[in-house]
Amino acid sequence: MITARGLERRFRRKGRTGGEVHAVRGVDLDVAAGELVGFLGPNGAGKTTTLRMLTTLLKPTAGTATVGGCDLLSDPLGVRRRIGYVAQGGGTAPERKVADELVLQGQLYRMSRADAVARGVELAGQLDLAGLEQRPVKTLSGGQRRRLDIALGLIHSPGLVFLDEPSTGLDPQSRANLWDHIRRLRAGQGITVFLTTHYLDEADALSDRLIVIDGGRIVAEGTPDALKARVNGDRVEVGVDPGQATDAAGIAERLPGARELSVEGGQVRFRVPRGDVALPELLRALDADGIAMRSVQVHRPTLDDVFLTLTGRSLRKAEEAGHAA
Repeated sequence: MITARGLERRFRRKGRTGGEVHAVRGVDLDVAAGELVGFLGPNGAGKTTTLRMLTTLLKPTAGTATVGGCDLLSDPLGVRRRIGYVAQGGGTAPERKVADELVLQGQLYRMSRADAVARGVELAGQLDLAGLEQRPVKTLSGGQRRRLDIALGLIHSPGLVFLDEPSTGLDPQSRANLWDHIRRLRAGQGITVFLTTHYLDEADALSDRLIVIDGGRIVAEGTPDALKARVNGDRVEVGVDPGQATDAAGIAERLPGARELSVEGGQVRFRVPRGDVALPELLRALDADGIAMRSVQVHRPTLDDVFLTLTGRSLRKAEEAGHAA
């Protein structure tokens, strides 16, 4: 559904200094029909620029791509006809009724009014909007409004839909509900989904495969489990009496494969290849030295650990800093 080779985008800086920003640097992408792919990267990594190029909103400076079977450069109209795009902010008019928004969107794709009405009813049922068709958009909850945005992106029955930060601003319950709907899109209708998100749990829960971009380049791709397996080991946190923390750290340091050791108060933190294997040995050694353990936690690698390993930065912290700015 998506094939891109050497995709690039450069911008000219405004102002006296001028200069050029190389936002995307030779991106290669392959997305198969029926895949649900998560596209990850911090602010400024080239994620949004790449998405805008693939959806014909921004012309590439260099490279080639086919999206939905159409050439991105020579047939952008064909691309638009074959994709759905759900932007971060949505595009509904607050005073208009839900049904009217759906019909208008269908007619913009040159559907007949009858076909647009029928398709709107179908989507309302699939996305838990049935019974809301005559309500003004402004009366919908945040979750209902996002589901309406998705319905608008699907009104013309595209085989590929781009979801740009679909659950931003939703409460946890609404997010979980939206996830279920996204899963059903792929499972029930075979729609290919290209998802951008800064929520790592969302990427982990929904994606068949993840693509990580940083500095305008693809730095990794694979299933969530495969990417997490690239992080060397589990993180273990052991709580002891602060006066015994140094001795406990010495014991932890002797465990096979132990690394990244740190001590803070009574907390000893380190990483080992297998936390479940190292833990019994650690407990026996602490007991033999008369060190009472107050707490212990073993953390499997997370997607943020993956990003930290790949780029030297925490994706979560990078996004938080970006939103704060």
